[in-house]
Amino acid sequence: MRLDKFLGDQNIGTRKQIREYVKNGRCKVNGGVASKADIHINPETDVIAFDDIELTYSKFHYYMLNKPDGVVSSTKDGRTMTVIDILKDENVKDLSPCGRLDIDTEGLLLITDDGELIHRLLSPKKHVDKVYEVHIAKDLSERDISRLEEGIDIGDKRNDGSPDKTLPAKVLLMGEDEEGNPVIHLTIREGRFHQVKRMLEAVGNEVVFLKRLSMGSLVLDEELEPGEYRPLTQEEIDNLKK
Repeated sequence: MRLDKFLGDQNIGTRKQIREYVKNGRCKVNGGVASKADIHINPETDVIAFDDIELTYSKFHYYMLNKPDGVVSSTKDGRTMTVIDILKDENVKDLSPCGRLDIDTEGLLLITDDGELIHRLLSPKKHVDKVYEVHIAKDLSERDISRLEEGIDIGDKRNDGSPDKTLPAKVLLMGEDEEGNPVIHLTIREGRFHQVKRMLEAVGNEVVFLKRLSMGSLVLDEELEPGEYRPLTQEEIDNLKK
């Protein structure tokens, strides 16, 4: 692999910037100052350092974002800020959100350029658990909870016209928020359009606030404020890929 591609994949800068960095002696290969940006290196065996910080090669990039209200879960939008706009300083090509959160929904969103991982996590066959903190307009009855947990008709139809009920879910009662709205944690295993809101509507309730807490093994970092993000740890990446 060329040195400039290696450095570019690590978000060091553009090809033009990297050539200037190398020219100024900021990059070392196996302890020696690199002479040119286009020299070939072996990312598996060579020790590459930038500003004396050793770099570990990663083909893909993984970020945890605490998505804020009012931001669109897409790569481009002509009118509204997108989740990719928030990560624009990372200078990583082909980043995409893993799934979507409604514009008014907050919480965990995985942003990555690992298309295979996105496909695996979103595949309907995988049934990856997603946990949401849901603030609702009124208390759920025992019957409401049973209907949500057994699978409920939210208006979707199968090919034969019969109701396509949601997969069984899990409801945990979490008390009330500061405004007195009941709060639940709802675990679902699908990603249908407006699914959580439609499930609560199907039992005569209404979502007043919605936040995703986890997706599979990945749990939202409580230290991230809405609009903040961080790279995933290697342990988090490994667990997602299991």
